[in-house]
Order: sequence, then structure tokens, then C-alpha cells
Amino acid sequence: MFNLEGKVALVTGGSRGLGRADALALAKAGADVVITDILLESDQADSSEKYGPLAQAMKSQGIVYTEQTAAEIEKMNRRAAVYKMDVTDREQVRSVVAAVKDQFGRLDILVNNAATLDHVAALENQSDEFWDRDLQINLTGVYNCSKAVWPIMKAQQWGRIINMASVAGTLGGFGQASYSSTKAGVIGLTKSLALEGARYNITANAIVPGIIGTEAWKSGNPKMNERMIARTAFRRPGEPEDIAHAIVFLATEEAKYITGIELNVSGGIELFTF
Repeated sequence: MFNLEGKVALVTGGSRGLGRADALALAKAGADVVITDILLESDQADSSEKYGPLAQAMKSQGIVYTEQTAAEIEKMNRRAAVYKMDVTDREQVRSVVAAVKDQFGRLDILVNNAATLDHVAALENQSDEFWDRDLQINLTGVYNCSKAVWPIMKAQQWGRIINMASVAGTLGGFGQASYSSTKAGVIGLTKSLALEGARYNITANAIVPGIIGTEAWKSGNPKMNERMIARTAFRRPGEPEDIAHAIVFLATEEAKYITGIELNVSGGIELFTF
């Protein structure tokens, strides 16, 4: 069970956190893995400023493991590749997907993980610039990548698209108008892809993470983090691997009759806890 040998996966936003965990878990299950991100360790051009304070902080602190993750995957005797890719750049996305098809011969699994998570302000203080940025990355980026891989998956008559949503998209988030809106949009897009993909044996599902102990979350306000933990049934944050294991399952043949779902991996944060 849960054998992905012979499959090729592409994970966006794989430099750290959930994306890195997803890539490693898919490789452990047997897949060859392509990792994309705007940040690479060896990249001399620092484009992090374009994408906001979180990307800048991760770059300045050295929390970028894109190429390291690929090296770890190759040690598992799996093939791996790394591409610098901006999910908002449609031409670049199409170019990378074409290169992956040329290099690996196929593309079976797409994990749309790339997203922003640093725009927090009450509505009247929301940045119009960051609102537009979040729409472009969090929602349109998912559309761009899904559209680019679609013809390949249709031709193969097999595909798995797994999109990263959030409980902010199902519950809302105070001070998170842009983030919540985009993640709710991801869920709607996922359901449409599921309907259109079923006739081609392509499934599309959304993971709905709760509070996960990534580097980005740990860098947040400690008091706010404590409040969020208290909201979960388990009274603790999840681990990136909790998300990765769910993604591996949805990518397998065992999940072939599951499509269009919102899978909460949230520690029960959506329950009435007190």
C-alpha cells in the first residue's frame, strides 16, 4: 500500500516547512520529486524582497533547504530536480513543467503548496498591494500550475492534484482577509478541477491544515500561538509530517475514488473546544 514508485511529483514552495516535508514523504513512498521555489540556496539573486517580509526573513536566516531537500531525496535512490519558479509567472510555470516532462518523461502528482502567510491586519489596515500579491500567489498560482500540468495528466489518463488550503479558508481569520479569501478560493477551484478531471482519471483534493509547527509559525507572536493551540482539541500544534502523510495517501492508487474533498488535518481546531 501507498507505493508511488514510477510516479513523478512536483511540489511548489518546497524550500522549507510543509513543502519540504511533502517532498521528502513523497520520495519515501517511492516517487521521483521535483521541487520548485523562489528561494534556492545557491541563487545569488535575492528576489525575496519582491515577495514580502516572510520570504526576506527566511532568506536572511538561512531557512532555505530547496537544494538540500533534493540531495536528501537522491540519497533515497530517487530522482530529484530543483527549479527556481515563481507561480505567478505563467510563462515560467509552463517552461518548468515542460522541462520536467522532458527530463522525467511524465508528471503524475502536483502539490500546490506555494503561498504567502505574512499579511495580517484589520480590514481598514489591509495593504492593497499585499491583497493583490496574495491573490496572485495563493490562488492564481494554484490555477497557473494546475493548468500547466493538466494536458500532461489528461494524456496519461492519470493524475493527482493536491492543493493546500487552510482552516482560515473554512473558518475565516481575524486580520487575515486576503489569506482567508484566497484559501477559500483554493477550495472552490479544487472542486471544479475534481469535476473536470474525473473523466480523465485525475483527482483533485484540498488539504485543510490547522496550526502546524513550521518555521514560519514558530516565528510568530508567542501569545497568539498559545491562543491558537488552546483552540485545538489536541492542545498542541501539528507537525509538517502530519500534512505530508495525508498528501501521500491522496496521491496513491488507494485514494482513486476520493476527489473534490476538503481534508481537515487540523487537530480539531474547527470543533467547538472549550
